[in-house]
Amino acid sequence: MAVRPDARRRRRPHRGPPGRRGATPPQGRRARRGPSLRLRTSAHPAGRGPRHLRGPAEGNGGDLVTTGDDAKEDLGRLNAWPGLAELPGDGPVTALEPLTGGAQNLLFTLRRADGTELVLRRPGRQLASGASDAFRRESRALAALADTDVPHPRLHASVLEESVLGGPFSVLEKIDGFMPRGRLPGSYAEDAEWRRTVALALVEGAARLAAVDPYAHGLDDLGRAEGWLERQPPKYLKMLHGYRADATYRENESPLVDTVADWLTAHAPKSGATGIVHGDLQLANVMFAHDAPRLAAIVDWEMTSLGDPLLDLAWILTAWREKGDPPGSDPQFQPWDGVPGRAELVAYYGEATGRDVSAFRWYQVLACFRLAALLEGSYARALAGRMNRELGEGLHTYAAWLWAKARQEMAAD
Repeated sequence: MAVRPDARRRRRPHRGPPGRRGATPPQGRRARRGPSLRLRTSAHPAGRGPRHLRGPAEGNGGDLVTTGDDAKEDLGRLNAWPGLAELPGDGPVTALEPLTGGAQNLLFTLRRADGTELVLRRPGRQLASGASDAFRRESRALAALADTDVPHPRLHASVLEESVLGGPFSVLEKIDGFMPRGRLPGSYAEDAEWRRTVALALVEGAARLAAVDPYAHGLDDLGRAEGWLERQPPKYLKMLHGYRADATYRENESPLVDTVADWLTAHAPKSGATGIVHGDLQLANVMFAHDAPRLAAIVDWEMTSLGDPLLDLAWILTAWREKGDPPGSDPQFQPWDGVPGRAELVAYYGEATGRDVSAFRWYQVLACFRLAALLEGSYARALAGRMNRELGEGLHTYAAWLWAKARQEMAAD
C-alpha cells in the first residue's frame, strides 16, 4: 500500500498565535534572562519510545550507505520502484547517505541524479514489532496536516508493504534546518533574543497542532479519545509494574511510582477538547531554521494519537530547568540561557489556543510520570544485559529526577 499525497501544497506564511503581533517578540526589546533549557539525547532499545531514548543510526558517521551490498541492493530496488517517478526530481537514485535516527528508525538523504535531495525513513534491518503500524500512523498524520500551518516535513510517499525494501518506508521533504542537540550554532548561541524567540516558536508549533480539528482532517479513528486522560496513569503504571517480571529489576528501584499514580488518578482534571497529540514533542523531534529564530518543522509523528494536546506542552517542558527545581540533572543535557520560564510559556500557549491551562501542573506531573516509565524500561533492559549498563544507569538517574520533580509539583497544593 502506498500513500502519495498531492504534490501541490501551498505553504502558509509564519504566523503568530491569535492575540499576538506575530510569532516573534519585537526585535528591539532586550531579552530577559530566563531559566536554562536542557536537551536529552539518550537511547531507547524498544524502538517505539521517544527519540531521545534511542541510539544512533546504523552507519552513522558519514560513510555512504552505498558502499554496502545491502545498500546497493536498496538503490536498485528504489530505482525499479514505480513510485520513484512521482517523487520530486529527475533521474535515478544515486546515493543514500545516513542521517541521525533511532535504533529502529533510520533516516537517509536520498539523492537523485539531478541533485534533488529528499529524506527516506525506514526501520532498521531488524524490523521492529509494530513498525508498519507506526509508519501508517505517521503517514496518516503527515498527510492530514498538509493543508494546515503546522510546521512539518511534507510527505511525498509512504509504502507499507515489504516488496520494495523489505519493510515499510516513507519519503519526506528534506527540511532546511537543524535539530537542536547539544551546542547551538551561530546566532542561536550568540543572541539570547534568538533563543527566546525560538522557544516561543516551539510552543507556538504545539499551539498550532492543538488547533487542528482531527475530525475535519480524517483522523477520527487515530485513537480512542474518550477517557484518554484517565487511561494514562494506569497505562504507565502497568508498564512500570511489568518491569518487575525481570528478576534483575528490583521493585524498590522506583518507590514513588504508586504514590504518583494515585495522585494523578485522584486529581485528574476534566479533559479539554479532543485534539491531535504528537506524543513525543520535544527538542530531539523538532528542527530550527538556520537563517532566523523559527521552528522549521516538527518531525517523528509515529506516536500521534487523539487526546488532550496539553500533554504535548507538558512534554516539551520536561526539558526546562528553573531555580527551585530538584537538584541533579542528566549529564547529557546542554543548557540554554535566556529562554522564557515555564509559567510564561504555559500562558503563551493558553492565549494562543484558548484552552484552559489552570490545571497544567497535573499535566506536568503526568509528563514526568510517563517519561520516567519509559526511562525505567531502558534501565530494566540494561540490568538484564540487553543494552549498555552505563547508559541504563544514566537513564535511571534521570528517572529519579523526574520522580522528584513530580513529587515537588504534587506538593505545591
